[in-house]
Amino acid sequence: MTRPSDEAMLDAPFRSAAPAGRAGFGALLKSEWTKFRTVRGWLVALLVAGLVTFAVGALSATGSKRECAGPDGQPCAVHIPPVGPNGQSVTDRFTFVHQDLPGDGTVTARVSSLTGDGAAPEPWAKAGLIVKADLTEGSRYAAVMLTGGHGVRWQYDFTADAAGTTGDAAAPSTAPRWLRLTRSGDTIAGYDSADGVSWNAVGTATIPFPGTVQIGMFVTSPDHTVTVQRFGGTETNSEASQAIAAFDNVAVNGGAGDWADTQVGGDDGGPGPTPNAGFTEANGTFTITGSGDIAPAVAGPEGNTVERSLAGVFAGLIVVMVLGSVFITSEYRRGLIRTTLAARPQRGQLLAAKALVIGVVTFVVGVITSALTFWIVGAIRRANGVNVMPVSWQTDLRVIAGTAALLAVSSVFALAVGTLLRRAVGAVTITVVLVVLPYVLAVASVLPSGAAQWLLRVTPAAGFAIQQSTPVYQQVDATYLPSSGYFPLSPLGGFAVLCGWTALALALAAVSLRRRDAAA
Repeated sequence: MTRPSDEAMLDAPFRSAAPAGRAGFGALLKSEWTKFRTVRGWLVALLVAGLVTFAVGALSATGSKRECAGPDGQPCAVHIPPVGPNGQSVTDRFTFVHQDLPGDGTVTARVSSLTGDGAAPEPWAKAGLIVKADLTEGSRYAAVMLTGGHGVRWQYDFTADAAGTTGDAAAPSTAPRWLRLTRSGDTIAGYDSADGVSWNAVGTATIPFPGTVQIGMFVTSPDHTVTVQRFGGTETNSEASQAIAAFDNVAVNGGAGDWADTQVGGDDGGPGPTPNAGFTEANGTFTITGSGDIAPAVAGPEGNTVERSLAGVFAGLIVVMVLGSVFITSEYRRGLIRTTLAARPQRGQLLAAKALVIGVVTFVVGVITSALTFWIVGAIRRANGVNVMPVSWQTDLRVIAGTAALLAVSSVFALAVGTLLRRAVGAVTITVVLVVLPYVLAVASVLPSGAAQWLLRVTPAAGFAIQQSTPVYQQVDATYLPSSGYFPLSPLGGFAVLCGWTALALALAAVSLRRRDAAA
């Protein structure tokens, strides 16, 4: 009988003479948890991940200050955007020609012209009819309007926006255009018409208005903004714009009192409408000039998003990915994998148990770290005069829990890559390159916008979108870049990309673990 060579014996899969373990998955899970919690270095790594996440965020916050000095060094007012009915920051600045509406009623007018100040109006310049709870910034409203480049629109409570039947930007409605707004109880409806005879329903909304509201005509025009991306950042230049609209055939049913004009949002220290905004009336034609906008506020000069407090997450992410990879590669490096597989031969279950342990532990630590960092660093930013744009408490919780989920899934992804490569250095390098590097390049504006957006769609770095707190609003022209807190995919869509990469890596790792021997 021929004796096999030593090399052949080394290449053969390890088989223990001991009887295979028969314990269930629960016992296997307990075993992996015990293994994790008894290694002091791994517990320290979790603490380090939390500390670096907080430290980087706090360092960023202490370096961000907003100061305002007037003549002779006297402090000046810092404009804080008002809060809308849904709890978000809004812009609410416009010229309003109005009268009281104590109950049900209707206002009808024809927008006979809409122009800009010496040029074509801004695409989102607005001239139309509005019913508003009161004259304060951020109060509830509903409006039907003609825009400079997006046709007839129906908007209410700042975030809701819908195109009219002729609101296609490719062929927008232009003046003259008839508009009508009706109130029946809490139901507000908007209509438009080409001739004042045949009317099209544009939109309806149910809004719990007070008994007496303000109804009338409005004009506004957002700033003209040009953004230039440069290496390492972006440069944004804005200048105020104006829109001038003429209204004729104005009729109000149910109104009370004379027409009055108000510069909503013009006396709060903010940008406000320009001094020559207002209106004139001649022979039944109202000529109204306005600046500003009625829309959700987006991140920029007037405020930062809440997730900026978690700017250090990428640093903590590197630590947990190192931990995830070492959780499996250390067994190969020390030869302990042979003992593990001898006691627990169900290799797929072993990988699942390790993934569950590292994922749950990282998620729990991530929730605690994210919550503390979110609130403490957020308080530091506010104390330094930075306007942190408010969002609903549900969004706050989603950002915190989503950040913890980002850390957890990334650690599992590193575990799977570590199982495939069996070497910690290679696994950490690959996961950092795939998860962290595209995010850093995009946020730091190192790459052109198109390339950065592409990377954040197809790489695991798309998972950072789970932190985005404010959506992209089609009715607001802004620079929606990762450096401002905006991602090309939705929060759940981006997180799904990361989960997809992790699921694929786990599947390949399970196949590899079953087919290969236990040698390092």
